[in-house]
Amino acid sequence: MGLEILGITVLWLFLFGYVIIASIDFGAGFFNAYSILTGRSHILTNIISRYLSPVWEVTNVFLVFFFVGIVGFFPKTAYYYGTILLVPISISVVLLSIRGSYYAFEAYVSKGHKGYAFAYGGAGLLIPASLSVVFTISEGGFVEIVNGGPQLDYWKLYTSPLSWSIVLLSIVAVLYISAVFLTWYAWKAGDQPASQLMRKYALIWAAPLIITAVGIVYEMRSHNVERFEMMGNLWMVFALSAILFIFTIWCIWQKRHYGLAVILLILQFALAFFAYGFSHYPYLLYPYLTIHEGFTNTEMALALVIAFIAGLCLLIPSLYLLFRLFVFNKGYVRGERKEHV
Repeated sequence: MGLEILGITVLWLFLFGYVIIASIDFGAGFFNAYSILTGRSHILTNIISRYLSPVWEVTNVFLVFFFVGIVGFFPKTAYYYGTILLVPISISVVLLSIRGSYYAFEAYVSKGHKGYAFAYGGAGLLIPASLSVVFTISEGGFVEIVNGGPQLDYWKLYTSPLSWSIVLLSIVAVLYISAVFLTWYAWKAGDQPASQLMRKYALIWAAPLIITAVGIVYEMRSHNVERFEMMGNLWMVFALSAILFIFTIWCIWQKRHYGLAVILLILQFALAFFAYGFSHYPYLLYPYLTIHEGFTNTEMALALVIAFIAGLCLLIPSLYLLFRLFVFNKGYVRGERKEHV
């Protein structure tokens, strides 16, 4: 395995970790705001707060690792994406700041404040929508080289059916992933009303997830035939992901094996996510930039690999302790033990 393939694989792994953890976080914030709007805060707020309180501060660690790594391993991405993503990424950064600030106010200053809860939940859905633009741009057709520099066609991007299909999938996936996880989390806490309500939301968002996923495949076929064929070569992996999705829904529908449903959910998205990544090989930005052309020198690559391994050696035990002490601790989950921050 070449260093460039190793580098992109490690980065893709960090990005997948962010997708799963952030989706649970973002969706939980939205469901909390929605429960306040519909008068069901007495059912969901406590269980969601117990999950968010220790987790929300570390969610972006994976994203930071990814951005540092992508620029370190593939410096040319800064040249190509740095300019064309100035507006979309700036919006994402502002939303992340707003979300973090409003959560801090709602959780530590003014508990139960509706405005803070709505801002936190709404920003949580807008962040994946804004970040998903990167995936759309990478598919090609939206960037032109003008006077030796990349230029993004904003009109074409924001009027593209493919772009909006990816945005919708990112939002729906966030709500579905979060609903499935929180169904299990509430069940583990012995909170049957919250578990049943989140189970209902998980089943509701299952159908839109499949519809938006199929919509992307359809739009990809007309947008970029070559990319569509590259994805078609991995149809068996996507099919297996769909089968795992069916088994996940079956577990939720049967009101049992919620823990297994979460495992199947993660495997389902892992297969689809990595199959999509492999289908993109070797392009970072179709058709201008590949992982081979944009890769850093060997010395820098080795230094980054060592740094990332060292980072993982610190990150994994820290996350293990976080989840062991809070998220998966029976006393904390059931509200028998309070977190001190």
